[in-house]
Amino acid sequence: SLYRAKLKYANFKRKKTNSNPRHGPFHQRAPSKIVWRTIRGMVPHKTARGAAALDRLKCFEGIPHPFDRKKRMVIPAALKVLRLKPERKFCRLGDLSSLFGWKHQELIGRLEAQRKVKSEAFHKKKVASARAKTASVKKIKVSAEDQKVLEAAGFA
Repeated sequence: SLYRAKLKYANFKRKKTNSNPRHGPFHQRAPSKIVWRTIRGMVPHKTARGAAALDRLKCFEGIPHPFDRKKRMVIPAALKVLRLKPERKFCRLGDLSSLFGWKHQELIGRLEAQRKVKSEAFHKKKVASARAKTASVKKIKVSAEDQKVLEAAGFA
């Protein structure tokens, strides 16, 4: 639940260097930085291999420009619907971050709404062009001679 996550993060935020708190540990507020630090705890980041893996890791709030055009993939093992029982409470990282001082939740929400509108328009256009292509392929009549050539090439 959000309440329990808030208590846990507040406990983590309380940890600091006694003599000089500016020496760390540093408690980031942005969701992408929280995820980055969590993954850093799972990776041997003090070895060259782990450092290289962390360098390859990219974390963002929302979906920025070069990636909003790419095909997205779903990781079934990470889906809330498959991992949690329906009666279990859960917490969104953006909500937790905004409770601890992250100021950009509304901005990211607005940008994501715009991105979803554009993405839906693109998807409708793509589906329409695919339907038009299949309809035009069905309309085309191929002569028997050309059909034999196509079958010989493997395009039956």
